[in-house]
Amino acid sequence: MSALKSVNVGKATATEHSDVGVTGIDKRPVDGPVRLDVPVEGSGVAGDAVCDRRHHGGPDQAVYAFAWEDLGTWADRIAAEIRPGVFGENLTTVGVDVTGAVIGERWQVGGALLEVSVPRIPCRTFAGFLGERGWIKRFTEDARPGAYLRVIEPGEVRAGDTVEIVHRPSHGVDIGTVFRALTTEPDLLPKLVDLAELAEEARNKARKRTGMAVGIDISAAPEAVPDRLRDAD
Repeated sequence: MSALKSVNVGKATATEHSDVGVTGIDKRPVDGPVRLDVPVEGSGVAGDAVCDRRHHGGPDQAVYAFAWEDLGTWADRIAAEIRPGVFGENLTTVGVDVTGAVIGERWQVGGALLEVSVPRIPCRTFAGFLGERGWIKRFTEDARPGAYLRVIEPGEVRAGDTVEIVHRPSHGVDIGTVFRALTTEPDLLPKLVDLAELAEEARNKARKRTGMAVGIDISAAPEAVPDRLRDAD
């Protein structure tokens, strides 16, 4: 069964790894129902801090989901304790192929309807929080980035709620494909330029990059991805 293992929120804490000096990346499971709404800015999860609102949050990054199974693959590769919320995710899922989720795919979760919008791209806040050497490169090479979700219909969710896929677009472009296109496999970028369900900023980045001069190696610079597609800190 596909379900939520936990719903996680973060409080603002000081950090030297963010331009604004604070971060909400340290998410922790909460008991009881949590309201999901459409944010004008910041997080769509009640009680959750998104501190750098110039770069993070908003309707296309309202909620961040990561698969418990994918977290588990890091258990013997990083020093941090593998627990729900450790990668800064709001929803830790079980039995959901988050990397294979199609852009525009809709999930009914508890009382909320969510839509897959764009993958998470790692940045220095994430690396600094985990304290892992070479983390951006390692996470990028692993290519299981988790998914940002829009809130289509607000409602309450809680641990144990089922995750039901109620709509899946026929174009087939999934989170993993978009992530690789924006980081290590620029040959995939043409798949993104007219993908209406994809976050507009990612589409615009794909359009710009497909017009780049031959010889520029974007795969060597995942940090060049626009700031608004980075961690929800």
